[in-house]
Amino acid sequence: MSEFLLTQVINFGTPLVGLILFLGALGFPIGASVVVIAAGAFSQQGILNWPGTAVIGLIGAVIGDMLSFGMGYFAKDWAQRRFGKSLAWRNARASFQQRAGLAIFLTRWLITAIAIPTNLIAGGSGYKFSRFMAYDIAGEIMWIGLYGGLGYLFGSQWELVSEFISNFGGLILGLVIFGFGIWQAWNWQKQNKAKSYKNHSEGVEGL
Repeated sequence: MSEFLLTQVINFGTPLVGLILFLGALGFPIGASVVVIAAGAFSQQGILNWPGTAVIGLIGAVIGDMLSFGMGYFAKDWAQRRFGKSLAWRNARASFQQRAGLAIFLTRWLITAIAIPTNLIAGGSGYKFSRFMAYDIAGEIMWIGLYGGLGYLFGSQWELVSEFISNFGGLILGLVIFGFGIWQAWNWQKQNKAKSYKNHSEGVEGL
């Protein structure tokens, strides 16, 4: 699929880059990061105009993020009815609100595999849209500037850069999931201890 898309990028140019980044922001598995790196390399080779490609790509990505945020926003009532009584859900929402800005920014360019869930959670948790947009735009600029810049810098060797970034991103994602699992286990243990202590205290008072 990526090879086909890259051929079409050469044929149709900048507008297609914007469309690909838009679809990628909506969750379509089309290798948007690969396209950004390749677009930088193609710009170095004179196939694309980098400033125009970067701007159109940024617009496409941000519009896609806005739509996925909106999906989460319009589904928040359903999610609240479905999970609102769950302590884990309430804790997750509270935790996201505390770290949302960093999560939004990092998932634009460093941990891109969980960008879509982050957008949905941001919309569904009632996170302020203007703040979401600020962190989103900053992260997307970082993504396009860094990935496209590396493609431009390495030129014909851009595929090696893409492979390295893919492997590095997978490592970071694995560490994040591992860390989140430890954090959840620690919270679960902490809650159980508090619950046991409360039950014990009530038992003592009953005597």
